[in-house]
Parts: sequence; structure tokens; C-alpha cells
Amino acid sequence: MAFLDGISFELGVDGLSAVMIVTVLVVLLAVLVFAAGELRSVRFYGLMLLFAAAMLVTVTATTLLTLLMAWEVMGATSYALIGFWWREPRRVRSGLVAFLTTRAADLGLYLAAGAALAGGAHGLELDRLAGLPAGWRDVVAAGLVVAALGKSAQLPFSFWLSRAMDGPSPVSALLHSATMVAAGAYLLLRMEPLLDATSWAAVTVAWVGAATAVALGAVAVVQRDLKQLLAASTCAQVGFMVLAAGTGGVAAGTWQLVAHAFTKSLLFLCAGAWLTALGTKDLAGLGGAARGYRLVGIAFTVGALSLAGVPPLSLWATKDHVLTAALHESVPLYLVGLAAAALGAAYAGRALALVWAPTGRAKKPVPRPQLAALPPLAAGAAGLGLLALPGLWTERGTEPAWWELVVSGVLALLAAGLTARVVSRRDLPAPAPLLGWLGLERLANAVVARPTLALANGLARFDDRAVAGTVRTTAAVGTAFARLVDRRVEWSVDGVVRLVARGFRAVGRLARRPQTGQLHHYYAQAVVALAALAVLLLLVR
Repeated sequence: MAFLDGISFELGVDGLSAVMIVTVLVVLLAVLVFAAGELRSVRFYGLMLLFAAAMLVTVTATTLLTLLMAWEVMGATSYALIGFWWREPRRVRSGLVAFLTTRAADLGLYLAAGAALAGGAHGLELDRLAGLPAGWRDVVAAGLVVAALGKSAQLPFSFWLSRAMDGPSPVSALLHSATMVAAGAYLLLRMEPLLDATSWAAVTVAWVGAATAVALGAVAVVQRDLKQLLAASTCAQVGFMVLAAGTGGVAAGTWQLVAHAFTKSLLFLCAGAWLTALGTKDLAGLGGAARGYRLVGIAFTVGALSLAGVPPLSLWATKDHVLTAALHESVPLYLVGLAAAALGAAYAGRALALVWAPTGRAKKPVPRPQLAALPPLAAGAAGLGLLALPGLWTERGTEPAWWELVVSGVLALLAAGLTARVVSRRDLPAPAPLLGWLGLERLANAVVARPTLALANGLARFDDRAVAGTVRTTAAVGTAFARLVDRRVEWSVDGVVRLVARGFRAVGRLARRPQTGQLHHYYAQAVVALAALAVLLLLVR
């Protein structure tokens, strides 16, 4: 459909987008069923459907124009959903932080669109961007990478995902699994040919993903809030998808995305069920929660073991394919990815140890719709482990060797088991930098937000004092000049006008005197006039 001259609004479905469509719809259905046990707001469901629709348009977009429109709608609705309980100022501020952070990164898409037009991609088709001239291609790649890293909460943008935890649990489940955060990873996977066509983009993306997986994995290990732990783990797990995009493992990254969507939505909904029943998301307050709510506890265990990469669950299979793609590119990348996998097992093991602690819990029933949403997601989190079987993989040449599967499986079991054993005796220490998400939000405030506000305030003062002052001075001078004209010049002009009027009135009075109405007077006047005319003619000659 033509939207602008030479640029169309177009959608298309291929293998990658088809997988994403099914994943988004399945997770959305489970989340909405869960939400029915907690929320009754029409506004909430309308925003959730609009949010999911924007994600569906994003994954089926074939032009940058279509992608931009869906990208913007997704960002706007995420702000409304994170700050859904708008009467609480902190939630509104959190929505604003998340929106402004992703919005700043989204400017990269506009840069990419402008560079694509300048480089000759007049239709802005995504498939043609890799064929742009070298200079413009690099600019397009840079814009897309920045936008994708911001949306997927990779370093240095990761802190906005911590703030997003102030939204309702169903929002966290959808946003962290199959929609907004996944959108950035999807874009990088979709644009892998463009990344590969440049000399720097693929390597940069791979190392950013690997660094995020390690750094945010370490952050997740020490979190005291279950939703914060899951949020940090989302950054880390999405880091594996980004790593896959940078190393050419598109299929590996795609299935990592799908397996993570089922796993993470399941874990967030379990956390939401406990929050509904127990009124807390603090891990210390959730001690024994899995024992008190067995169905929720079993579902959480399936999700946590999948998150840990324990065989034969889903993320064990998909993560090993990502690591194999990394190993083909760089041994250091593989080792960093393996370290991130061990951290993933550690934070999953810690969470399991705490929620299964032998502590009595007062029971308040979990609503049935919330319970009904968990088993299908648990089945997906477990069943996608079939992807590890030979012959079921669609990307030839990146299937892991048997020893890679064994190494990662043993590493996951050891890391999870050792962490659970340590935590069962005494919880891990929480260094302030890790507990505070590496101080990324403070750093962003110091480096970006405060200088920007200072510049804006300076420009505002300049506008008030210089620009507006000049306007006020000009107005004052004009007013004074007008008063001067009114007092001096206009008075003189009025005097001339009045003088001319008096002269014409005098002439008029004189002209009325010959008008006597007597015919002989008119004859005499005519004779005098003719005589005067004759004399004038004689003089002129």
C-alpha cells in the first residue's frame, strides 16, 4: 500500500516472522487469561491488545516506514502499561524513564531511514539495506544497532528494564518475553545480512550481547526482589539472542527467543501469582512459597530449570546452538557465553532454593485463571528441548557437538546445585553496584539527563533574556516612537488638514455668492467670463 511517494506500508510473512507471530499470540493468550484473575479494566486490555498488535506489525514489516510506525506505537503503549497505576507517582516515573530511554535509542531508526534514503534505498525495503553504498550502509547499520540495543535493554540501556518492573505482573510477563524486549533482538536477527555486510557491526553486536549476558547475569544473582532478578535475567538471556545475531546464528537466536518467551512469561506469571496471594515479591518473603502453592511451585521450577539451561529443557538446547555459532566465530566469545550460561544457572538455582525453603506460609488462594495460564507455558518451556535432537535443527553447520551439550549441561547442574546449596544455608551477599544494576541509571542521569536538562535550562534562559528581551525592547521602542509621532508629527498633519478644510470652506462660501437665481446676473457673469478668456488668449499669443 503506497503511503508516501515511492515508499510503501508493506507487511510480509516468512519463516522468521511466522515463528514470531505464533509465539506472540500464544504468550499473549496465556497472559490475558492470567490477567483475568487480577484486573478488570477495559483500558488495560485495550492497551495490551494494541501493544501486541504493534509487535505483530513489527515482526511482519518489510520496510523501514512500517517498522518505524509499529516501533513508535509499541514504545508509547509500553509507557502507558508500565505506568498503568498512574495514581502512584513512582510507577509513572518508572514508565517515563523506560519510555525516554528507549525513545532516545529509537532515534537511531530515524537516522537509519534518512541514511537509507540518501544512499538510494528509496523504497526503504529492509531486504535492500545490505546493498547500499559502503558509507551509507554503515550509517544505517549504526542506527539500527542503537535502536535494537535500546529496545532489547542491552548495555548500556539495561536499567530501563528494572524500572519496567513497576508495571502489573501481566505487563512484565508480556513485555519481557515475546514483545518489546524481544523486538530488539528480532530486528538484529532480521538484519543479520546488513550486520555481516559491514566490517564492524556484527562483531560489535556479538560482544555487546556477550558482555550483557555476563554483566546482567551477575546482577541477577544478587537481586533481593524476584521480579528484579527475572528482569536482569531477561537482559542476560536476550544477550544470547544478540550474540547469535552477531555470529550469524539466525536460527539459533530465533529459537532462543521462542524458548525464552515461554520460559520467562511462565516465571513472571508465577511471580505474579505469588504476589497476588502473598502480597510480596521479595525473595526473603517468598521463602516456602513453592511448598504452599504446589502448582505454582512446580511451574516455577520447570521455568527456573529451563532458565538455568538444565537438560533436557528448552533453553539448554537453544543456548548450546547459540554458543556453537559463537565458537565458530571466536573462542573468547564462546568462553564468555559459557560463563554467562553458568551465571544463568546460578541465579535460577538461587531462586529455586529460596522459594522451596522449608518455611511455613499462610495460604490465600490463587485465582483460577492465574493457575490455568501456567501449565501450557510450562509445557512449552520444557517441550522445546526437543530442538536438541538431531534432524530437527533448521540451520546446518551450527549443531553443537556432543561434548558441547555435555559440558553446558554439567556446568548448569553444577552451578545451579552449588548455588542452591549455599543459599539454603545463607543467602549470597549483595554488593551495592550489582544490587543497583551497575549504577547504569545514575550514570545515564549524570552523563545524559543532567547535561541535557542543563543545556535546556540554559537555552530557556537565553530565550527569556536575549530573544524575548529583544522582542520586549523592540516593542518598547516602537511604542515610544508611536507616542512621539502621536504628539508631534500627527498634531502637525492634523493642523494642515484642518487648514486645508477651512480654506475650502471659505472658497465654498465665496462660490455661493454669484448664485442669486437672477437671469440677468448670469448673463452679466457670462460676459465677464468671456471677456476675461479673450484677454487671456491675447496675452498667451
